[in-house]
Amino acid sequence: MDSTVQLAVIMDPIGEIKYAKDTTLALLLAAQARGWALHYLEQPELRLRDGIAEGRARPLTVHADPQRWHVLGEARTQPLGAFNVILMRKDPPFDLEYVYTTYMLERAELAGALVVNRARGLRDINEKVYTAWFPQCCAPTLITRDMAEMAAFAAVQGAIVCKPLHSMGGHSVFVLQPGDKNARVIFETLTEDGQRFAIVQKYLPDVVTGGDARVLLIDGEPVPYALARIPRADDNRGNLAAGAQGVGRALNARDRWLCSEVGPALKQAGMLFVGLDVIGGFITEINVTSPTGVRELEHQFDLDIGAQLMNAIERRLRRDAAGQPTILPG
Repeated sequence: MDSTVQLAVIMDPIGEIKYAKDTTLALLLAAQARGWALHYLEQPELRLRDGIAEGRARPLTVHADPQRWHVLGEARTQPLGAFNVILMRKDPPFDLEYVYTTYMLERAELAGALVVNRARGLRDINEKVYTAWFPQCCAPTLITRDMAEMAAFAAVQGAIVCKPLHSMGGHSVFVLQPGDKNARVIFETLTEDGQRFAIVQKYLPDVVTGGDARVLLIDGEPVPYALARIPRADDNRGNLAAGAQGVGRALNARDRWLCSEVGPALKQAGMLFVGLDVIGGFITEINVTSPTGVRELEHQFDLDIGAQLMNAIERRLRRDAAGQPTILPG
């Protein structure tokens, strides 16, 4: 592709990111290195007017400089369909505002933009619920509003992990040991007294030593290294946002088997950039909204994951330009 590629990014405020860890910045640096023109939007700057998705976009320049990593130009309202590529990197929570945004992005897709990840997939693939499509890859899991069912699940499984369906970064994740007297109040809190669905999973003790490994998929194919996020000694959560330590490791045979099980479905759904969370050889989440871990892996290994994703985007743009189908219906 040439320098005429126009790429827009929708993200949280770029001035508030953590420079050393932010994956979106790594992707933008990779796109800019190709000579692509960058444009910046935040969620409140989007709108839908008479069926046309629009946004107040600002020209963006990024720098590999921890003191000055971005420069923004003057905002101009323009159709989202005028961009060749739109990176949707707004972090959860996955709430109704996020859903409304996917409708706007779907209109942009129909107007010709390539949205990464695909708007319909962002809406359909809940990062915790979608594991149900691959039960062969997962530890015992229950999604329910019924607190008695949660208690019965815990009685069978022993230690369990309890978490909401809509959050990220380890927020409101609880580990319950057998006989824990806090179980009832945790079930009440997560389900809002039986009014909301929540998820409980068998606790996998491998998280303590092997970590919660982030395996990245680009257009269905795995990056050859995973980022094992080792919990702090005083915490159960293998999330970098919760203070876990990121240690890279090569993919093993089990990782590659998991990728072979889920990768084709994600590719078909138009999900070009996905993060699998793997503990003890089992998938616990499938992250499609704003997967992270790129900066840590690129720092520890001779990788350019941002370039790999841009290569995949280029291939998709070429196929679309040639009129070749890249996403199956359904």
